[in-house]
Amino acid sequence: MKELLIDLEAEKLEILKRYRALLRACKSTLQKGDKRMIRRAFDMALDSHKDMRRKSGEPYIYHPIAVAQIAAEEIGLGTTSIVCALLHDVVEDTAITLEEIEQEFGKKVARIIDGLTKISGVFDTNSSLQAENFRKMLLTLADDVRVILIKLADRLHNMRTMDYMPRDKQLKISSETVYLYAPLAHRLGLYAMKSELEDLAMKYMESETYKFIAKKLNEKKTERELYIRNFIEPIKDILMEQGLHAQVYGRPKSIHSIWNKMRKKSIPFEEVYDLFAIRIILESDPEHEKSDCWKAYSIVTDLYRPNPDRLRDWVSSPKANGYESLHTTVMGAKGQWVEIQIRTKRMNEIAEKGFAAHWKYKESSAEHGLDIWIQKVRELLSNPESNALDFLDDFKMNLFSDEIFIFTPKGALIQLPIDATALDFAFEIHSDLGASCIGAKVNHKLVPLSYKLQNGDQVEIITSSKQSPKEDWLNFVVTAKAKARIKSALKEEKRRIAEEGKEILERKLKSLKITYNTDNIYKLTYFFKLNSSLDLFYEVGRGKIDLRDLKDFHASEKLVENRSPEKIESAQIEGLMNRVKAKDSDTLLIGEDLQKIDYKLANCCNPIPGDDVFGFITINEGIKIHRTNCPNATKLMSNYGYRIVKARWTSQKELAFLTGLRIRGIDDVGLINKLTTVISNDFKVNMRSITVDSNDGIFEGSIMVYVNDTQHLDNLIKRLKQVKGVTAVTRFDSQAAVTSNG
Repeated sequence: MKELLIDLEAEKLEILKRYRALLRACKSTLQKGDKRMIRRAFDMALDSHKDMRRKSGEPYIYHPIAVAQIAAEEIGLGTTSIVCALLHDVVEDTAITLEEIEQEFGKKVARIIDGLTKISGVFDTNSSLQAENFRKMLLTLADDVRVILIKLADRLHNMRTMDYMPRDKQLKISSETVYLYAPLAHRLGLYAMKSELEDLAMKYMESETYKFIAKKLNEKKTERELYIRNFIEPIKDILMEQGLHAQVYGRPKSIHSIWNKMRKKSIPFEEVYDLFAIRIILESDPEHEKSDCWKAYSIVTDLYRPNPDRLRDWVSSPKANGYESLHTTVMGAKGQWVEIQIRTKRMNEIAEKGFAAHWKYKESSAEHGLDIWIQKVRELLSNPESNALDFLDDFKMNLFSDEIFIFTPKGALIQLPIDATALDFAFEIHSDLGASCIGAKVNHKLVPLSYKLQNGDQVEIITSSKQSPKEDWLNFVVTAKAKARIKSALKEEKRRIAEEGKEILERKLKSLKITYNTDNIYKLTYFFKLNSSLDLFYEVGRGKIDLRDLKDFHASEKLVENRSPEKIESAQIEGLMNRVKAKDSDTLLIGEDLQKIDYKLANCCNPIPGDDVFGFITINEGIKIHRTNCPNATKLMSNYGYRIVKARWTSQKELAFLTGLRIRGIDDVGLINKLTTVISNDFKVNMRSITVDSNDGIFEGSIMVYVNDTQHLDNLIKRLKQVKGVTAVTRFDSQAAVTSNG
C-alpha cells in the first residue's frame, strides 16, 4: 500500500513537471490571462482523465500534455491551440460535453474540439471510419486550420509512444500515418514532422530495413561528420568575407527518404551518396533576402561544380505551402554529390514550423499559396455527393502533390499538380470552360485534351457549344475540381437515363406479375451483380440489361435473401471475422486453417513463408494474405482497418511459393546459362518464366521462381550475386493494383 502511495506521489510530481515544461514551451506567445486559461484547461483534463491509463500503464494525462507541448514547441501555436490540445480527448472519452467546454472556454475552442472529436457510432462496410474522420477534420480546416495542426501533434505523439500497442494496431496506425498524416504535414510545410512521421511508420511497417539503415548510418557517422566539416569550412570563410552572416551545417537525410531512394533506384545502401544535405541559413533583411540567397549560391558554385539539372528555385516561385528555398547539387571531394539548401532565417522558420510561422510573417495578401490551397479544400468539400474514400483519393492526388506553373494567354499564373492536362487547366479556369472544351493550344501548337502540361507552358482553351463531359475524361484528368465537375455532369445524365429505365422496368415487372417494391429491387440489383438500384435503372435505361432475363430472376427469386447487397456484404465480412475469432487464437495460421477458413495469397505481393503478413477480408474471395510492405497494404489498412485480421505462417517446408527476382549485370557470353545452372541445378528451384533484355552491354532480366520461404530466397539471392558479371539481384512483386474488394 505504501509503495502504491509513493508511486502515485511520484506520478503527481511528474505530471506537474511536464505541465511546467509546457508553460515554458509557450512562454513566448503568452499574453495577459493566458496562463490562467491554460491552467483551467489543464485542471479540467486532469480531472476528466484521472482514472484513465495509457497502454504503457502511464497516467493518460501525459498524452494531452505532450500533444500541447508539440503544438507549442514544434509547430509554434498559441494559447487557444494549447487549450484545445489539452482538452482534445475529453468530449470523446469522458462525460464532459461540448456545451460545457463552450461555457467554460467559448465558441472557438468548442468548435476546434468538435473538429478533433472522432466520429463514433456505426459506419457501413463500404466506407471507412478513418476516411470520415479525415473529411470531418478538413471541413473544420475551411474555418480553422488549427484543427489539423493539433490533430497532427496528436498523431505524432501516438506514433512516438506506440511500442505498447498490439502488432495489428501498430500496422493500421502506421499505414494511416503514411497514407494521410505525413502527406498532410508536408503540405502544411511541416517538413521535420513529415520526416519523423514517415520514419516512425517505417519503424513498425519495415522494422528490419529500418534497423539495418539506422545501424549503417551510425557506423559511418564519424566519417560523415568529418566530410561535412571539411566541406563547409571554405563556404563559411567566404560568406563571412562577403559580409553575409549565416549558419552553415550538415543535416542527415531521414531513414525513410534513404529507403525510398534505395527502392526507386534498386541500389544497395552503399550506393546512396546523398545521406545528408548542407543547409545555409542567412540572416537577411526582408528587402535583401532574394539577392542574398543568390549571392550565397554564387559563392557555393564558385567553390564546387554544380549539376546544372539539379537547381530548384523556390525563392522566385514559392511552393503552394509557402516553402521558399534554393536547392542545388554540387560535386564535392572524392567525387561525391552534395545537396545544398540556401534560405534565410524567415524562410527556414516557415520550412520548419509551416503554417503557423507563415501567419506570423504574413501581410494581408490573399494571393498567398496557402490561402489558395485552403480555397481548393473548400471547393473539394463543397461537392456533397462524393463518398469519403473517393474524396480521400482525390484529395491526396491533388493537394499533396507537387505543382507546376502554367500561364494563361494573358500571362496570369495558374498552379496545377504535376501530370495535369490541358482539360484540368480548362476546369481550373472555369467549370463551364472545362465542360465545353474540345482542345487546346499549348505554346501556340494545337494539342488534345489529354495533353500533359509542362512547367511554364502557356495554354489557350478551344471550346464548342456542342461539347459535353464524357466518361473517358475521368481517365486523364488529375485535379479534384475537374473530376468532381465531370462526375457531377455524368451523374445528371445518368439520373435522366435511370428515370427512363425505372419506368421501363416498372412496366416489365407488371407484365410478369412481379410486385414493384424495394425488396424486389434489392434482389434484382443483387441478381444482376450491380452496386445500387440507380445502377440497375441506368443499365435498363441504356439497354444493357436484357429484360428477358427477368424470367430467370423470377424463377430464382426465392433463393435470394430478402436483404440489400450492402447487408449481404456486411454479413459476409462479419461471418469471416467471427470464424477467425472463434478459434483458440485470433490469428489466422497460414497452412493450418485452410480447411476451416477460405484464404488465398494475394497476387500483388506474392507473400512467402517468413514474410511479415496480414489477412484482408474481401467481399467475394474469402481472406487474402498480403505482405505488410505490399504496395497496396497502406491503402487497405488505412481505409478498411476493420477488415484486417492478424496472420502468421506455420511450417510449410514442403510447399513452393512463387516470387520474382530482378537481375542486373554486365552482359557476357554464357551469363544466362550460369544463372539458370545456379537456380535449377545448385538450388533445385523450379523457374516459371525468364525474360532478358540487353542494351549497350548492360543485362537486365526478370525471373519468376518457386521457393519454400524467405530464408531459401535469401540464400538463392546471395548465390546469384556471386555469379561473375552480376551487379544486383532484388526481389520484386507484381505491382497489381488492388480494389476495395482486396
